Amino acid sequence: MNPKKTILAISGSLRSRSSNHNILKFLGRSVPDEIHYFVYDRLAEIPPFDPGLDNERPPEAVSELRHFMKNAAGIVICTPEYAFGVPGQLKNMLDWMVSSGSLVDKPVALVTASSVGTNAHASLLLTLGALSAKVSEDATLLIPFIRSKMDAEGNVTDEETKKALLSVIKAFLNEIN
Repeated sequence: MNPKKTILAISGSLRSRSSNHNILKFLGRSVPDEIHYFVYDRLAEIPPFDPGLDNERPPEAVSELRHFMKNAAGIVICTPEYAFGVPGQLKNMLDWMVSSGSLVDKPVALVTASSVGTNAHASLLLTLGALSAKVSEDATLLIPFIRSKMDAEGNVTDEETKKALLSVIKAFLNEIN
């Protein structure tokens, strides 16, 4: 019996009930049962990037995340934009991945859901390209004004946004199969 493929989902927001976490949950419900989909929840535990600690024994949280990334069939990132840029902790996490090669040729879906989001989205695409991640244009989505497209419980209520998210996850699943 073949083991299940794993999708690692990462939110750029540290708030567990953020729009971005809720979008990751929505996407997870769209993944077939034969795929293990899990949302990484230790982003806040990754220490500030320090090249002096980036060696064969990096901090435990970094080592664990690198292991998850290495063993995942693909990675889904959903992030807000903070102060016209990438949230610091998400960028910090990506900095830790540079020397490990954890993202080289790894399929990545990117959803940026924020008030605007254009700067963070463009910056993340550039960073993921520098890390040699495999980012298909069909597996990327920019959702501006996200709060107007969700209800108070965090459910996506806008039909066009639902369709766009389902299109992204379908394209991403095609990349990992």
